[in-house]
Amino acid sequence: MSDPDPKRKLEELDAKLTALKAGQTKPKAHQEEHYSQAQLAWRMVTEMVAGLGIGFGIGYGLDWFLGTTPILMVLMTLLGIAAGINVMLRTAAEIQEKQGTPRKGDDEGDADGD
Repeated sequence: MSDPDPKRKLEELDAKLTALKAGQTKPKAHQEEHYSQAQLAWRMVTEMVAGLGIGFGIGYGLDWFLGTTPILMVLMTLLGIAAGINVMLRTAAEIQEKQGTPRKGDDEGDADGD
């Protein structure tokens, strides 16, 4: 009932395992781009604060240089906030594209099939 040559059975099993492992190779962790949700959130917060800080700094510098009231500081701070929000939205769109999630307004999710 049993096979007289157990060495042959072990070699066959080894060949099967080698073939199975070759088909299941995964990319190494450092090659795969994986970001946690916290990392993505911190990236967006950093982009927003950077826009705000740069706008404030430019406005304050212009007000100091020109000797004006803080009107340029307020305007540049608002422009910095708008730029930070714009960068955040582009980052969110980039993340959605990498994850394969269709953006709002894409034709992929339409129910009418047009």
